[in-house]
Amino acid sequence: MILEQLNSLGLTLPEVPVPVAAYVNCVRSGNLLFLSGGLPIDGEKKVIGKVPTVVSIEDAKEASRMIVLNRLAVIQAEIGSLDKVKQIVALTGFVNSEPDFYGHPQVINGASELLVEIFGERGKHSRTALGAAALPLNVAVEINLIVEIEA
Repeated sequence: MILEQLNSLGLTLPEVPVPVAAYVNCVRSGNLLFLSGGLPIDGEKKVIGKVPTVVSIEDAKEASRMIVLNRLAVIQAEIGSLDKVKQIVALTGFVNSEPDFYGHPQVINGASELLVEIFGERGKHSRTALGAAALPLNVAVEINLIVEIEA
């Protein structure tokens, strides 16, 4: 059903991204999945630079949506089906931003809104949106998730 919802939104899951350092994409503890920070990288496409001077707020918001799709690919690989997601529990978003930029919530709304579009009530989550002086590979956004899955 979730894959059908993705299709109805014109979205597809990318390949599971390979970690860029010494970590794993996901750790399962009981019925919780702790997903490492995902980056806005899809094949050759990368969203890099500071928000809002190099990357616009709208492009950074789209980057956060891109990250959600790659995090969903990780979940599907881990548990076999996105239909087993019981609740998106928490999202933490980091924005590679200029010191005087305060629109972090706007950027991370891209991810939050997409999760609700895909999962409905199960997509509503707690959230933290932060600015960062720099992010890995100079990406514009990084997002991690905590997800509850069916037993």
